[in-house]
Amino acid sequence: MPRPPKWRWVRSEPNVTYFKPVGIPLSMLEEVILTVEELEAIRLKDLEGLEQEECADMMKVSRPTFFRIITSARQKIADALVNGKAIRVEGGNYKVYGEDMRGHGGMRHRHGWCDGED
Repeated sequence: MPRPPKWRWVRSEPNVTYFKPVGIPLSMLEEVILTVEELEAIRLKDLEGLEQEECADMMKVSRPTFFRIITSARQKIADALVNGKAIRVEGGNYKVYGEDMRGHGGMRHRHGWCDGED
């Protein structure tokens, strides 16, 4: 029996969960699904400019796991941008910590689609 996946910690659930190219009807677009933890990895590394070790610590995952998460997120975003696909943010295997908690305890838990990584 496989080991259950570990929770990935995120600061908050996204306020915006859908992006699409302008001028193309939604019904004509393919979608890329970005998990909440992939979005958090992009936020920490690419927006906040933290080192991967810091990002991994904040998300409570190993550095190799963080690397897999950020790589997957970047590939999905590149696919959407280059190929004109919509991006939907949903699902994942994560816990939300409050700004004041800094990852030391979860306020809310969410479990959705999971790729089976640790």
